[in-house]
Amino acid sequence: MTNRVIYPGTFDPITNGHLDLVERAAKMFDEVVVGIAASEKKGPLFSLEERVELTERVLAHLPNVKVKGFSKLLAHFCQEEDGNILLRGLRAVSDFEYEFQLANMNRQLAPDLETVFLTPAEHLSFISSSLIREIALLDGDVNNFVPPLVAEALEEKRKARQKK
Repeated sequence: MTNRVIYPGTFDPITNGHLDLVERAAKMFDEVVVGIAASEKKGPLFSLEERVELTERVLAHLPNVKVKGFSKLLAHFCQEEDGNILLRGLRAVSDFEYEFQLANMNRQLAPDLETVFLTPAEHLSFISSSLIREIALLDGDVNNFVPPLVAEALEEKRKARQKK
């Protein structure tokens, strides 16, 4: 049986913490699908298409990883992608309660779907996309927290917002 893991998130934008988890998952599982949620209610900085493209470019070096956007229930996306494992990242203890609740709900919606948790490398555990967006839009240096092409894309967004 092929183990296809689904790693869902908004990835607005993908960070070095996300990259760390995907690279490690690519070694552990046969196939990894990075599922990028549309999450329109969150008001993402990047469009779904931009997030998919950035993530594909960042992960291009991993042959067993594919990136797909989605705007449906996660359990349904996992079934559609023939995913049997759901990967979630835990940065801190505070993430656990929400993730535990989510894992139990997904188990009810898709009983054959198992959830596994990975923690990012310690030096990446404080990174979140929302912090990165805030720092970048306020002209802070995010080069240590995101891949270079993501830093460039954030800089373009900052400049575009300044022109408005």
